[in-house]
Amino acid sequence: MSEPLPEFITDRLDCEFDVSEEFDDTTFPDLYVGLDINLLAPGDGILTDRHHASADRYEADDAMNQIGGQISPFPLSGWLRHGCERVHQIAGATVCHPGEANANYMREDVYERDLEAGYHEKGSCVDSETHGEHGCLVYDLFGGFGGRAGRVIRRPIAFSPIRRQVDVAEGEAEAHYRQLNTQVRSRNSEDEGQTLRHATRDVVANLEGTWRLTLRELRPEYVGLLIEAVEYLDTHSDNFEMQIGGARNFGAGIVDASVINPLYTRDEVRLVYNRARKPTAAMETKDDVWVESVKPAFTRALQSRVSDDDGALPPAVDSDDGSERVNQEGDA
Repeated sequence: MSEPLPEFITDRLDCEFDVSEEFDDTTFPDLYVGLDINLLAPGDGILTDRHHASADRYEADDAMNQIGGQISPFPLSGWLRHGCERVHQIAGATVCHPGEANANYMREDVYERDLEAGYHEKGSCVDSETHGEHGCLVYDLFGGFGGRAGRVIRRPIAFSPIRRQVDVAEGEAEAHYRQLNTQVRSRNSEDEGQTLRHATRDVVANLEGTWRLTLRELRPEYVGLLIEAVEYLDTHSDNFEMQIGGARNFGAGIVDASVINPLYTRDEVRLVYNRARKPTAAMETKDDVWVESVKPAFTRALQSRVSDDDGALPPAVDSDDGSERVNQEGDA
């Protein structure tokens, strides 16, 4: 059941924040990220309901198996965090490196190179002159050292090939699982195309649904960062580093993503994916309010959190010219 528009915590902001619209129900503290993915190959990140088929009859590529399951939140979380990092860096702020400084990395000096490309050592931002006592916003939102819990819960996505079994208000999606076989064959004529290597890959195709995020603390800057990050990821969806999972050179992991209007009720979220129904007049009104006043308020809150004392954004910390930076109109 949906909740009334809740009270936001604004003690870390240097700007006014007011989204007191007359809506009885919203999705907060949940945010729904709408996903449309043609092909997703997240390695071992697919957990199928294989027990629905007996061991002696199970065939992974049988279309009649109608296998459902869950998509692990780990590749999705890394994808989202990458978007949040880019929004920060474009706004001129460094962010926590996702790895430990003393980790055994596969490439030499990779950590030092990352620190020169818009990152700082994980946790070094806490109680720092630049980021204050709470650290950078990515550290604050995703968690870090000392067993500190992140402020956003990233759930797995349950999927099914049967649309009527999917509830998008619970963060579920329609998707079709297959186990693909790939072979590398000899290229010389004497071997006559003999197979040199055989591999299998678990994938889901035609994924359409939602990813449900839940905020443990309802702060406007958290919402603003997630909105801007998803918009950045959608705009740059075919950039290699912004794709999800493997097989990226084959078009896998390209995501059409958007934050579903949180002013909707959960029933209205379901209506977004109901092909037999059109948006209601109430939904269209909420869309107008969201675009014109509520969403810009969240973006201003984000800017307030990452800006200098005078409210200005410093130059971007990477090679971008700053043209993509977050601004008060909500562009990214």
